[in-house]
Amino acid sequence: MTSPRGVSITVSSNRPRLVLGSASPRRRELLAQLGIVADDVRAPDIDEDPRKGELPRPYCARMAAEKARAVPAGPEEIVLCADTTVALGRRILGKPANSGEAAEFLVGLSGRRHRVITAVAVRRGERLWERVVETVVKVKPLSDEEINAYLASGEWEGKAGGYGIQGVFGAFIPWIQGSYTAVMGLPVAEAANLLQAAGYPVFGGHDQ
Repeated sequence: MTSPRGVSITVSSNRPRLVLGSASPRRRELLAQLGIVADDVRAPDIDEDPRKGELPRPYCARMAAEKARAVPAGPEEIVLCADTTVALGRRILGKPANSGEAAEFLVGLSGRRHRVITAVAVRRGERLWERVVETVVKVKPLSDEEINAYLASGEWEGKAGGYGIQGVFGAFIPWIQGSYTAVMGLPVAEAANLLQAAGYPVFGGHDQ
């Protein structure tokens, strides 16, 4: 590479490898907004059941941290993990096991506000950087026809709370307060800050 003055510049490729601890295509898409492609994807295998009486925010933060610690990585690899939890009051709405549970979730969310909590954890060696983002989401009153049509779409499968804001369900959300990308599964601004803190060159050098 040569500067405008004709001086040769050497661009270092000695950056840490980034490991995404999630198989979620949405999180890969959100990283791509920063121009980042993870060097590897290693989804952790952990117990994601809430503890008895565990509240949504502590549960979500614990999940992200446990995922980050569970991903095997070398000392110079950076691991990025996240967890998204839908909270209806004190109740945690996880990924519905079937369409019946998804329908129950949607009926509960209909016409109400709820919180979407996304925790991000970045690990490098023994160090862990963490951040929790809460977003308030309003769902319009849903008719039986709208609920049935959404269930038939299959979009609810594998999604916390039984919906994804980036799909058809976005038509049912007139208002949010907080981070849209966090509701999708990864708050981009916060993730970028944590990666930078861990020594990953978010705004330059990751494509070398």
